[in-house]
Amino acid sequence: MFDAPKVEACPIHAPSDHPKVPKPRTGVLLANLGTPDHYTYWPMRRYLNEFLSDRRVIDYSPWKWQPLLQLIILTKRPFTSGEAYKSIWNEDKGESPLMTITRDQTEKLSATLRERYGDDVMVDFCMRYGNPSTKSKVRKMVEAGCNRILFFPLYPHYAGATSATANDQFFRALMQEAWQPTARVVEPYFENTLYIDALAKSVEKAYSEIEERPDILVVSYHGMPQRYLRQGDPYHCQCQKTTRLLKERLGWDDTQIVTTFQSVFGPEEWLRPYTVEHVAELAREGKKKIAVMAPAFSADCIETLEEINEEIRESFEEAGGEQFTYIPCLNDDQDHIKALASIVGDNLKGWLD
Repeated sequence: MFDAPKVEACPIHAPSDHPKVPKPRTGVLLANLGTPDHYTYWPMRRYLNEFLSDRRVIDYSPWKWQPLLQLIILTKRPFTSGEAYKSIWNEDKGESPLMTITRDQTEKLSATLRERYGDDVMVDFCMRYGNPSTKSKVRKMVEAGCNRILFFPLYPHYAGATSATANDQFFRALMQEAWQPTARVVEPYFENTLYIDALAKSVEKAYSEIEERPDILVVSYHGMPQRYLRQGDPYHCQCQKTTRLLKERLGWDDTQIVTTFQSVFGPEEWLRPYTVEHVAELAREGKKKIAVMAPAFSADCIETLEEINEEIRESFEEAGGEQFTYIPCLNDDQDHIKALASIVGDNLKGWLD
């Protein structure tokens, strides 16, 4: 889909009966979290089982966690999660918005890189959970002649449950290859200047289209248990830095922007303040007009389109809030593609250029 036709030839100086091999190329493999194949029960159950069985996501002892997961959680949650997915599903394409947007990002990034590198670079995407799998896309790139792969987890901020598990799956896929390509992994880009600039422009654009300026911008990041922070995960600090850099780029002060965390799951204490609670507190404090954005997500998904734009909006309005503005993720916006292309270009140095 994102590749030119494969060119095969016999290696130079090889005998005439030597099998043809693909022309050497460099692969750029984007990775996002994943999506169920459908919002009905069994596709949802398969997806949730893979996701919630990942020890990077839920690190409880399997002999305690798996019975709870298989006998209780997975009998009920596919129904509730399925309803949430159904409310945002791209019915025209028969897929989740995350799949649609990630494909659009890949197409635009591929076109941008083709202008610079021609057919020497193959760009594609995979999902950590569900389809298209990381393993299948690594196999496809190797078959196409990619003897070098740049793996790019589309998470601006590092977390064990996102970046690390995506990397784990990539290296597991490489373990299956008889002739492994040389590999590089893109580091988190939470402070990248072009990424911060793209975020700021998305805020400026949204504010220019609102009749009354919001009282405060809520910068909502996906949450994690506080225990992970104490164990050394840098996610919290990287999120705080993104908010600070965004504030400075916009020229604002601390009263105009706040960092919160969403998507709390399970009985543990998670990073605070919780978005769903804090927006209600803001409304009760008299901040009746707010905007919310989610910089930790490179593409709109269930956590933004359903959780923020429905559950969190409802919490704000029930507490007396009057104007709720959701600022979409960067998605396939041209400034975002420019940032991603720049990051890829930096990471390809020494291989290309």
